[in-house]
Amino acid sequence: MTRKGMALLGVDIGTQGIKAALFDLSGHLLASTFRKSCLAQPSPGVVEEDPEFQFHSVCEVIAEVMRQAGEVEVLAMGVSGQMAGVIGIGRDGHHLTHYDSWLDTRCAPYITQMLEQAGDEIIRKTGGAPSFNHGPKILWWKSEHSEIYEQIAAFVQPGAYAAMRLCSLDSDQAFIDRSYLHFSGFADNLHACWDASLCERFGVAMDKLPRIVESHKIIGTVSEASAALCGLRAGVPVNAGCGDTAASFLAAGATRSGVCVDVAGTASVFASTTTRFCGDTDHRTLGWSCSAVPGLWHPYAYINGGGMNLEWFAKEFGDDSSLREDSCAASKPPVSRTVTLEYLNQLASRLIPSSDDPIFIPHLSGRVCPSQSALRGVWAGLTWTHTRAHLYRSILEAVALEYGIYRDRLKELNPDLVIREIRITGGGEKSMLWNQIKSDALGMKAMRVDRSEGGPLGVAMLAGFGVKYFASLDEVAQQWIIPVDAAEPNDALTSHYTARRARYQKLIDLASQF
Repeated sequence: MTRKGMALLGVDIGTQGIKAALFDLSGHLLASTFRKSCLAQPSPGVVEEDPEFQFHSVCEVIAEVMRQAGEVEVLAMGVSGQMAGVIGIGRDGHHLTHYDSWLDTRCAPYITQMLEQAGDEIIRKTGGAPSFNHGPKILWWKSEHSEIYEQIAAFVQPGAYAAMRLCSLDSDQAFIDRSYLHFSGFADNLHACWDASLCERFGVAMDKLPRIVESHKIIGTVSEASAALCGLRAGVPVNAGCGDTAASFLAAGATRSGVCVDVAGTASVFASTTTRFCGDTDHRTLGWSCSAVPGLWHPYAYINGGGMNLEWFAKEFGDDSSLREDSCAASKPPVSRTVTLEYLNQLASRLIPSSDDPIFIPHLSGRVCPSQSALRGVWAGLTWTHTRAHLYRSILEAVALEYGIYRDRLKELNPDLVIREIRITGGGEKSMLWNQIKSDALGMKAMRVDRSEGGPLGVAMLAGFGVKYFASLDEVAQQWIIPVDAAEPNDALTSHYTARRARYQKLIDLASQF
C-alpha cells in the first residue's frame, strides 16, 4: 500500500471513557469513536476500574475506527491515559490488581506520611507533591495488602498497560514514559531515573518500578492475537505514548517554549512550556511535568471544577420561571425556561468591567494548587445593583484571576521565560467572552485550538514521530494544529485585572481562615 493510504492511530483511556481517532498523514481526521468507562464505586472513597475491561474497550474502539475508515493501513499508533492511578501487574504482564483510580482516596494517610517525611525533597526531585497519585498508592498496596504487593512485578498506568497487552509484553518490558514522573513520588525527573534514596526511605523495592522511556519510543509491535481483536495488521509499531494531559498539550501545539495552554474543561488547567525544570517547594502551587516534546517541560496548575461552576450556575440560577409566554395573560402559570451558557455569555458580554464588580472564589470543593482542602466558594462585594449577569461574569473572571496567580508563580521560578501566547482548548473555548477575559487578565494573546480530538490527536502525532515519519514534534504541530480566533489583550483592562487579582488573593487569604 502507498503512503497515501496510510494513517496514524491514537487512543486515549480517559476517566469518562476511551476514545480512538485515526488520522491521515496530513492530520485530517478519518474516523473516531468512543466507549464509556465502567467505574466501580463500591463504598465511599473507593473508585476502581477493571484493567481487562479497559483493554478490551481499547480493542473495540480500534476495531470500530478501522471499520469506519475502510481501506487504510496504520503506520504507527500510541495510547495516552489517566495519569495518577496505578495497576499492579504480574510477571506475565497481566494485571494482579484493579486499576486504582486517581479518584480513589484510600491512600490519604500515605500522602500525609510522604509529605511529612520528605515533602520538599519529593517536590524538588519529581516536580510534583504527593497526592492521590503513584507514591501514596504504592505505599497503600504495600501496607494494606502486603501479600498482593509481594506478587506485583511492576506498577504501571492504564496507557502503558494497554500498550503492553497490545504487544504481548511481560513485566520485564514494563514501562512508564517521562510525562508521568511528576506523579511518581520516587523519581529523579530531571535525570529520568528512579531515586534510590527516596525508594529506600519509604521501603519501596526499585525492581517493582518500570523502566523509564521517552514518550515517542517504540516499545513493541501489535501481536497476532491483539491484531485479531483490533482489526489491525500484526506488526504495527506502538510507541510509549504519554499521559492524557501531556497529550492534550501536544494537541494544542505547545511544542515551543513560552506557549501556554488553557484546558477549559470540567477542571480549568493552566500550563506553560519551558526548557527549565524546577520544583515549586516554596508555594507548592505548580506541578512540573515533562513534556512529550524532548527537552521541554510543562509547569501547570488547575482549578478543580473551574468549568463545572458554569454548569452549576446555569442549573441553579438560570431558570427563567418568571417569564411568561404571554406577558398580558397574568392568569397563566410561569413558563420554566432553563438558560443556556450561550445566553449567559451574551448577558455578561454587555457589561462594562468595573472595580465595583463582585469577586468570586471558584473553589467550591477546595483549592488544589496549592492545597487548601477546606477552602470553599465565596462571592464578595455584592450590592443591590448587581445582576445575574454580574455573578456569571465573576465566575468567568475568577478562572482568569487564578490563572494570573499561577502565571506570577511561574515567573518567580522561571524569570527568563518569555510567555508568547495561550492556546485554549476544551469545551470552554467556545466562549469568546471568556477567551477575551483571559487575554485581558493575563496580558497575552489567547487563541482557540479548533480541534476536538485531544489525547488521541497528541499520541497520533507522537506515533508518527516515533517511526521517524516526522522530523520533530514541532514540525508536525505547525502542520496539524492551526490556532484560530485570536483575542488580543486590552492594556487598560489588563491593569484593571491586575488590581482585581490583588483583591482576589486577599479574599482567598481571608476565606481560607473559615
